[in-house]
Amino acid sequence: MQRVFYLLVSLLLFIACEEVIDVNTEPEPPRLVVNAIFRVDLTQEFIPVRIEVKETSDFFGENQVTSLDGNAQIIYGFPNPNSPEILENIGFSSLAETAPGTGIYEPDPNFDADQRIRTGAAQPGVIFQLIMKHKGRTYFASTPYVASVPIDAIEQGVESLFDEDDVELKITFTDRAESEDYYAFDFGFGNFLAVEDTFFDGQQFEFSYFYDEQLNSGQELEISILGADQQFFNYIDLLVEQTQNDGGVFETPAATARGNILDITGINNDSIVDNTSRPQDFALGYFAVIQEFKQKITIE
Repeated sequence: MQRVFYLLVSLLLFIACEEVIDVNTEPEPPRLVVNAIFRVDLTQEFIPVRIEVKETSDFFGENQVTSLDGNAQIIYGFPNPNSPEILENIGFSSLAETAPGTGIYEPDPNFDADQRIRTGAAQPGVIFQLIMKHKGRTYFASTPYVASVPIDAIEQGVESLFDEDDVELKITFTDRAESEDYYAFDFGFGNFLAVEDTFFDGQQFEFSYFYDEQLNSGQELEISILGADQQFFNYIDLLVEQTQNDGGVFETPAATARGNILDITGINNDSIVDNTSRPQDFALGYFAVIQEFKQKITIE
């Protein structure tokens, strides 16, 4: 009984000494968040140009819709052989907010000329540049058009990964030969996967993807394969790692992942647009113009 008494006293002392410690997290200045992934279907007449802009709040808050200062601009063309930073055969598109306060920008229907971008502009070697202003600051991004390859086949497997209710899909595609290629797969539900061809260059490749979402018999899924350069591959791969349980790679990541959208405010450089002297000045999100192939499957 004496031993029990001492244990009870010790437990009461421990509880009495426990106190709640409030940890004050230093608030970060809000950052612009840009979702500007253009998925190109060469069977269509126009590229689906659409930009969504938001702004980060505090660490635990959701991104808030914001608006740009005026229209966003897209410039595209082939880089000059002697000065790659200069684009030739230039095309231009002005993007306006679809409605005030939406944060969604599409080709301006009120512009003098048609501002839509035809899919004929999506050619190997073409560079697309995005320029926009937000709260007095200027942002810039540059990206090449990246082609993809179609999906050869999708079939439902019978294996499970962690749970017997997992649904397995087997995806097969054929890589281009004699080139270093990268791909991003979109499985829906905010699920992405980045793949590189290091070990199957020029070969047909099959892999399994397991869904932990509740899928029902008869439910139709649409799977996409997206072209990617190495920078976009690295970005998607990092976001997938950071957002395993957060429901989507295009929400605010757990750690700041740098995309390709730079803050170039006040930089006076007519030949090269960069901000290498200010590496922390950037927006979250990414700008890419990439070919997409889609294929559907019905869950059994």
